[in-house]
Amino acid sequence: MVATEILSNSPKISSLEDWMQNPPDSTEWVNGELVEKTGMTLKHSKVQGNLYFYWRSYKDSSGQGGEVYTDVPCRTNKQGRFPDVAYLTPELVTQYGDAKVLPQSFPLSAEIVSPTDLAEDVIAKAQEYLQSGGEEVWLIYPENRWIIVATENSRQIFISGEVVNTQKILLGFSISVDELLA
Repeated sequence: MVATEILSNSPKISSLEDWMQNPPDSTEWVNGELVEKTGMTLKHSKVQGNLYFYWRSYKDSSGQGGEVYTDVPCRTNKQGRFPDVAYLTPELVTQYGDAKVLPQSFPLSAEIVSPTDLAEDVIAKAQEYLQSGGEEVWLIYPENRWIIVATENSRQIFISGEVVNTQKILLGFSISVDELLA
């Protein structure tokens, strides 16, 4: 996840429904406004690539199937979002695999937190995913070397020196915090 700023030069997108039809890259529809995701750093991109690689490798080797994506659009109950990394179960791939925008949150999603993100905004986004069909959200803090894994009923914090694991989706996946954030 990265900081956002309001776009003033996008008159074509005036509602969530418009955004759903053709979501511009690096944008989200938040609180009735089109916002641009900005602030991507090399570290952010590296962690995003690492997580994509590890989740994808695990879903392939475990035989669980499904698809792993980066920067892919979804609709929550109120907003249009682009999780940094997301996993879609085989059942949902069959149902929605060709959609422009997933009409719900991904079952498993991750946001990589930038130094300019506000904690309240990041936590609100995780809650939004969980209230819109998501089952598990990873909030990754590369600078602090923390990973918060949230589900509807639990929140766990994993730090440097520990092993983080999935709680509900892609069951059995685990990786050391240090390896993921290397």
